[in-house]
Amino acid sequence: MPERPAAPEVQLQTVPPRLPPRQAAENFVAVAQAMEPRIRAECQARTQGHRNCDYRIVAYDRRGSSPNAFQMVDREGRPVIALNLALIAEARNPDELAFVMGHEGAHHILGHLQAKAADAQAGALVMGVLAAAAGADADGIAEAQDIGADVGERSYSQDYELQADHLGTIISWDAGFDPVRGAEFFARLPDPGEAFLATHPPNRLRLKLVKRTVETLEEKGVPRGTPPAGLS
Repeated sequence: MPERPAAPEVQLQTVPPRLPPRQAAENFVAVAQAMEPRIRAECQARTQGHRNCDYRIVAYDRRGSSPNAFQMVDREGRPVIALNLALIAEARNPDELAFVMGHEGAHHILGHLQAKAADAQAGALVMGVLAAAAGADADGIAEAQDIGADVGERSYSQDYELQADHLGTIISWDAGFDPVRGAEFFARLPDPGEAFLATHPPNRLRLKLVKRTVETLEEKGVPRGTPPAGLS
């Protein structure tokens, strides 16, 4: 019998170990100090005074929560980028923290909070009208509006995430970080795949977009900024 061909060698990606808690905390502080001015400058340049660009970058704790980050606006109208302690502990290097901060900062610059609210309102309106036309009572119409709002909010979520990845790559590049290395954080996240109405796109698409954005920056001769000293 002919010999069976040898199985192809599998290259396993080595995941770097977690940093000591003190180092992880120091990285967060240093990266936040480096990224906030770059995010603010990008915001000011792109929004031309039409949006509050006085960012705050904060850490928060919620027991038992998985790594997470989000962007919001506080009561004074200031944009807030929040990373939980689980994410800060999970980040293996400053580039990952910088990429997350740049991504969340980009959501505000691009107006995604307002866009998602409008999407939800439109979805609720359409579903409410359809339910009323079908003869639903008040409770049925309210339920349909809730479903429509959820569907509407999710309809363009993946587009918004990819847009934030693109701009976040540019911001972290300008601040001196390596966005491709930073986006390796995706490899340790559960992959949403092609799930219907998933809020985030598949990890492979996000990584591909980041690499393509960096290649474009290099082709245009855009120099990477100078990274902060003393980070590891």
